[in-house]
Amino acid sequence: MATIDLKYGSSGLQLELPDSAGFLGVLTPQDRPLLSDPARAVADSLARPIDSRPLREIAAGRSNAVIVISDVTRPVPNRLLLPPIIAELRAAGMPQDRITILIATGIHRPNEGDELVGLVGEEIAGGYRILNHFSRREEELVGVGTIMDRVPVSVNRHYAEADLKILTGFIEPHMWAGYSGGRKSILPGISSLKTLEYMHGPEMIADPNVVYGKLEGNPFHEAGLQVMQTVGADFIVNVTLNTNKQLTGVYSGHPVQAHLTGCRELEPFSTAFLEQPLDFVVTTNGGSPLDVNLYQSAKGIAGVAPVVQPGGDIVIASYCAEGLGSDDFVRSMDEFRDPQEWTARAMRREFSYADQWCAQEIFKWMRSRSIHLYCDGIDAPTLRRYGVQPSAAIEETVRGLLGKHGPDAQWAVVPDGPYLILQLRGSA
Repeated sequence: MATIDLKYGSSGLQLELPDSAGFLGVLTPQDRPLLSDPARAVADSLARPIDSRPLREIAAGRSNAVIVISDVTRPVPNRLLLPPIIAELRAAGMPQDRITILIATGIHRPNEGDELVGLVGEEIAGGYRILNHFSRREEELVGVGTIMDRVPVSVNRHYAEADLKILTGFIEPHMWAGYSGGRKSILPGISSLKTLEYMHGPEMIADPNVVYGKLEGNPFHEAGLQVMQTVGADFIVNVTLNTNKQLTGVYSGHPVQAHLTGCRELEPFSTAFLEQPLDFVVTTNGGSPLDVNLYQSAKGIAGVAPVVQPGGDIVIASYCAEGLGSDDFVRSMDEFRDPQEWTARAMRREFSYADQWCAQEIFKWMRSRSIHLYCDGIDAPTLRRYGVQPSAAIEETVRGLLGKHGPDAQWAVVPDGPYLILQLRGSA
């Protein structure tokens, strides 16, 4: 038996799994060296940015600034990043009341009250104007043009009209953008629902180049760059973290080049290659805060599905404290009869819901692989309603799959879920 700790909620999940003949072991991201003094690393990055003048020089003479931060579903260390960024702006002569912090909620719920204080710290929460982005509030949006010859782009008005635009974020593997961070603070972070409906449409999600770890030739990534170029960005501060959410890198400066530098440095630590497909895999959604609902759990599923052979099984542990997800996501799931029919109807645009893109990702893989979910927040009948197999105990599920695929079945465990990109050697 092998004792394995999975990322699950805030406390984790310990398993006792059989060490069968085909068990390939526990696959994890490689450890990057920690930054011994995170505050100093951020300060140094701001003073010596990548392909850019220092933020203090850029800010000199600007009348106001908007700093975009990630919401609570992302483990960005906002309380570490915001004070030195603000200090640079103040040192450049910008008054406190001319600095706005904008939370890039995308289409997620707003972050308010104690949650907001936890996100940015008491001093900043009480001393600065902090706004949540609302993708459906037309009065808070402004059109800035089109991309890809037809897609209308509308973004948060406060950002579009700001004299100085600063993006912060977290670089990690992303199931559609290749890597998060950089341009994703704008698309989807502060874009309108209508823009997102185009950019997360069924054709985009079905594109074979819209996958984890790929930037070149990825239309989702390229669209994000076009939006950022259209609306503008002056400076970014992006970070990389290890699986314990500790700082391993800071990338400040040019909105494109600083982000690409972070992606290139992260890639060898966040990718694992397999020689042959798996019969089944045990994975997670990375633990808190990412495993908050089924909607987000699509990321863990998509992270391992390409290396699981058709007819294979994906077992995912995701806490799902908030259940399925948004009302629109639930409405899109309620269109389900079987995964093939749902996908075909979505491609024909027989229905359209905000948030249906993660449903499409789940059903895309469910067409040829079985998905088993261990969670605390969704009951078994509800999971079965959407074609997901409930797992009451992962150990029992694994024993059942060894019976299904045979004692020599090829399988592995991915405790960190979507923070590790799995690829078949030669397929990248």
